[in-house]
Amino acid sequence: MSKSNDASYIIIQLILGAVSVLIVQYILPGVEVDGFFTAFVVAALLTLLNLTIKPILIFLTIPITILTLGLFLLGINAILILLAAEIIPGFSVDGFWWALLFSLILSIVNSILGVNLGGKRGN
Repeated sequence: MSKSNDASYIIIQLILGAVSVLIVQYILPGVEVDGFFTAFVVAALLTLLNLTIKPILIFLTIPITILTLGLFLLGINAILILLAAEIIPGFSVDGFWWALLFSLILSIVNSILGVNLGGKRGN
């Protein structure tokens, strides 16, 4: 597979991720996104955070994740969304619970749209 095909696949996935962010923003009143470019940056940053920081947080919180039967992973997702909201101007989340709900609904919308941010492409 050529690098241009890989790059176009990544761009398409990020565009679909941005569409997912915009859809979830319309569903949840506690989440604000200024526009498509901001949603694109949110999708890109969440992908970057999920590939870099999330594995470290999961490793550091293994005991509490085991005690909560994996439910603490939802909290990690919400924390990463709140971190993205702090970094990106034009993207705001009203609190932890909105971030948790945003995470859950974004996962559902991504599944419906077939978005695979951070994963490997099937051949």
